[in-house]
Amino acid sequence: MIARRKLCLVDGSSYLYRAFHALPPLSTSRGEPTGAVLGVLNMLHKLVKEEAPDCIAVVFDAPGRSFRDELFEEYKAHRPPMPDELRAQVEPVLEAVRAMGLPLLRIEGVEADDVIGTLATRAAEAGMQVLISTGDKDMAQLVDEQVTLVNTMSNTRLDRDGVKAKFDVTPGQIVDYLALVGDSSDNIPGVPKVGPKTAAKWLNQYGSLDEIVAHADEVPGKVGESLRENLETLELSRRLATIRRDLDLDASPEALTSAAPDLDRLRALYTRLELSSLLRQLGGHSAAEPVAQAPAPEAGAAGGAPAQAVPPRRYETITDEASLERWLTALRAAGLAAFDTETTSLDYMQAGIVGVSFCVEPGHACYIPLAHDYAGAPDQLDRDATLAKLKPWLEDPARPKLGHHLKYDAHVLARHDIALAGMRYDSMLESYVLNSTATRHDMDSCAKRYLGIDTIGYEQVAGKGAKQIPFNQVPVDAAAEYAAEDADVTLQLHRALWPQLEAEPALRRLYEEIEQPLVPVLLRMEQHGVLVDRTVLAAQGREISRRLMELEAEIHAAAGQPFNVDSPKQLQEILFGKLGIPVLRRTPTGQPSTAEDVLEELADEYPLPRLILEYRSLAKLRSTYIDRLPEQIDAGTGRVHTSYHQAVAVTGRLSSSDPNLQNIPIRTPEGRRIRRAFVAPDGQLLLAADYSQIELRIMAHLSGDESLLAAFAADRDIHQATAAEVLGIEPAAVTAEQRRAAKAINFGLIYGMSAFGLARQLGIERGAAQQYVDRYFERYPGVKRYMDETRERARELGYVETVFGRRLYLPDIRSRNRQQQQYAERSAINAPMQGTAADIIKRAMIAVDGWIQRDRAPARLVMQVHDELVLEVEADALPAVRVEVVHLMAGAADLRVPLKVDTGAGPNWDEAH
Repeated sequence: MIARRKLCLVDGSSYLYRAFHALPPLSTSRGEPTGAVLGVLNMLHKLVKEEAPDCIAVVFDAPGRSFRDELFEEYKAHRPPMPDELRAQVEPVLEAVRAMGLPLLRIEGVEADDVIGTLATRAAEAGMQVLISTGDKDMAQLVDEQVTLVNTMSNTRLDRDGVKAKFDVTPGQIVDYLALVGDSSDNIPGVPKVGPKTAAKWLNQYGSLDEIVAHADEVPGKVGESLRENLETLELSRRLATIRRDLDLDASPEALTSAAPDLDRLRALYTRLELSSLLRQLGGHSAAEPVAQAPAPEAGAAGGAPAQAVPPRRYETITDEASLERWLTALRAAGLAAFDTETTSLDYMQAGIVGVSFCVEPGHACYIPLAHDYAGAPDQLDRDATLAKLKPWLEDPARPKLGHHLKYDAHVLARHDIALAGMRYDSMLESYVLNSTATRHDMDSCAKRYLGIDTIGYEQVAGKGAKQIPFNQVPVDAAAEYAAEDADVTLQLHRALWPQLEAEPALRRLYEEIEQPLVPVLLRMEQHGVLVDRTVLAAQGREISRRLMELEAEIHAAAGQPFNVDSPKQLQEILFGKLGIPVLRRTPTGQPSTAEDVLEELADEYPLPRLILEYRSLAKLRSTYIDRLPEQIDAGTGRVHTSYHQAVAVTGRLSSSDPNLQNIPIRTPEGRRIRRAFVAPDGQLLLAADYSQIELRIMAHLSGDESLLAAFAADRDIHQATAAEVLGIEPAAVTAEQRRAAKAINFGLIYGMSAFGLARQLGIERGAAQQYVDRYFERYPGVKRYMDETRERARELGYVETVFGRRLYLPDIRSRNRQQQQYAERSAINAPMQGTAADIIKRAMIAVDGWIQRDRAPARLVMQVHDELVLEVEADALPAVRVEVVHLMAGAADLRVPLKVDTGAGPNWDEAH
């Protein structure tokens, strides 16, 4: 049998948008955007390599109107214009496709879908096998026995059965389905209230849109009313959704064959766009060239590691004593060994060890299965006996260990009575310190970026969703490959990342003196946890529930009718329909926005938005904390054990989850009351120690402004001092309102607030706000000079630094998109202050914990929130502990102004303030 020729039709416009939104905003050292170019070309290379088509065409939308615009003037009216960052990449993409030798089609007056539809139909009629590469669901109408859709980004295919499984209708019914459902992005009207399930149900019942229309009177309920009210627009929707298959095209499917690539032209293009990974494929990349995948201008930290030779893999599964002894000998002899634990849970308070993996040289790793207990699982070494043999090495501080997120592994080992020591390197933290914005810092992301390795995903061995199995049920063979790779990749990452940190002394110090020493401090805090009183939360929950019922009644009265307060759609109808309140902003789908900032703006003039804001605030408080916190209390300890994350916030700040302590609201009385549930054990008190105005003090240090330095040196009220300086009056004459305005300026400038933002916050005219800002900079010229110089330096280097050398890369600082550039400039001003504050609190934590461990002080660190440390302290030792904590925190940095620490103590966290 002769194989049919294969035609690949690439929806270039779909590729372009998907690549732009899927990849970070990459750019060259000159600020030219490249992310979409890189994404499109990578997808094309992948498609051609995997499919090896006989014929191919890459089809893009042509500029200008199409016949659908003539049919319906509002067609695609709600779709925002192409972003400038994407528009700048269209021509480079087209140039690259042509230079690759791929046929490129852009036909005026029609859309890419119609060109693809016509070519697919002609090719199928000629007996060709057709593959359409797209992410557009509308293309499903083209599927038949000879036409299949492939989504290159998700590696999924849709044939006739696949279309039915996905949409619950056949390919021949897709047009009718789309006509009923509509398309908000293309502004195809559809039938309001008819969603995918209803459309599929009707089409399965009646067979076609024409039959649905013929039986419209039989459809019950509100959805039936909506159908009958919109019968006149249904035919228009169907015509808009129909892909044409009858265009008069010059190109025939058989003639769409590739030409030889123009290598010189590609090399010149890739060099200009700094697409080093693509240059390497052409054989034209040098190590000195920057890598376009980097979100910053330099090689090294910004550009990722140079390409590493991938070592051959020798992975062993250890199930006998002799092999275990051989690996123990190798571990004892190794200068550095990477290891990883496989467990039953991500919750470190519940996780048990299923197996452990080790690697002492790249490519050579082992997995020791210990607790796989599925039916038919092979014999494994005894877990307790094996861990007992590993314990001396794991607990030896003289044997350096390497891991990726070692803190979790230390938690798990502690549950098996092993106190991990020698935590020398952590590839997650190495990646984070090197460049916090380059990538996520999970192993898969780091391996992809720095090693070019696609690791085995957890879902590949354990499944996903409801069908996911625990790791102890994963077959040992699959588990061994996955786990051994983790240890192997960890070692390879360290070898790629550490030389880059060594090349930057400030970054190496940051890693060795702050981030890695902080790991055991956080480990102890997480293991100890903090006491939470359920009864306090229960009482507050009852009060909030009562208030929510009252608010609901008030909201219904203000609306003039009952409605579902939790429904944004119903709220839209009340606010902007019945009450006629002006629409301030619309959602991406064209609906009036009821977002919080919109309601806040409306709340000054209308009562209903104010009530809705209070209702939402209390409802969120109840669901997020009051209802959730009791569920998070560990049954064994009676405490809440949060997880602190070092490698999430790009500025260096710690974040936390389960629960998120950083987001407990403190601006409302109800929010502050939640802190009452965090309590001290009997005989102890909670001590809260908080840095006072630390970011303003850092601004004074960095800017060197004489007036700011003098105000802090004299321990003056900085907001009162600012008001006096700006207004030219004596400090004693400053009113409360003037101090409030000065405070808004002091903190607003740190976060890049404009005069417009200040005017909104203070409720004054923009001109008056601008005068405030102008006078501020006249009185504090050092601040203005620092901000200007920082922006300029950020544009030169592509990053800013904290006092301790932490870097924040700013890929958008040279963006041609003004909005992105302004955001990057605001970040350039704020990041050195916020990042330095993060470094200082971390240094303070290390110092305070070190004193507690060294002197066996009667205190424990239990929480870190923003610029505050919270300790449990023996009641009779409180005065001495308070003095030492203040001393250590104030000495955590040597700035040009003193660090001030405010403290409070009490039986609960609220009273400690």
